[in-house]
Amino acid sequence: MKKFVIAIDGPAGAGKSTVARIVAEKLNFLYVDTGAMYRALTLKAMGKKIPFEKKEQLIEMAKNTKIDISYNDGKFKIYLDGQDVTNEIRTEQVSKNTSYIASILRIREILWDIQRKLREKNNLVMEGRDIGSKVFPDAQLKIYLDASIEERAKRRYKQLKEMGIEEDFEKIKKEIEQRDEKDRNREIAPLVKGDDYFYIDTTNLTIDQVVEKILLLFKEHAVRS
Repeated sequence: MKKFVIAIDGPAGAGKSTVARIVAEKLNFLYVDTGAMYRALTLKAMGKKIPFEKKEQLIEMAKNTKIDISYNDGKFKIYLDGQDVTNEIRTEQVSKNTSYIASILRIREILWDIQRKLREKNNLVMEGRDIGSKVFPDAQLKIYLDASIEERAKRRYKQLKEMGIEEDFEKIKKEIEQRDEKDRNREIAPLVKGDDYFYIDTTNLTIDQVVEKILLLFKEHAVRS
């Protein structure tokens, strides 16, 4: 029997990471932030000064990169070639450039393979942009989290401030709008909300309310599967 997968997709700032972490904790599932993997490769490309238009160089870099994740005591960590880059990947510069890496099919395929292998031994709560559409189209439960642009920008601003990173609010808002445009219109694995997704608008909901909705949906689908 296949391990259970809760796929949580949605745009930046919709609350995917926070909600997915809590749901994973409550169910004792492995939490996976796939966006962090793309950010890690982006960080490496920036460090090596590889131009983002040099796709073959970026693909070769991805082939020779080791990405590991851990999730212990409620803390998700990502390691790039053995180095903890959990905080380094959260800068606005990395955020702005991640879409270039995410638009390269071969790189997505490399990361999809890593992500799918995690299911061999783990029940998963995996969040990103293409989990239910591409990574696990057979996921037993698919959630699409959304929120208004204004609310998502506020959340991003607060998150960065808590990490000691000061950014202009209007700049963050504009970058989120641009990211949305790229994510929804890219040729490779665009952000989509299929008919088999449960849509949750988190704009006016607390984290606990969103978590409760997902846990109720899980109970319904766990009985069926």
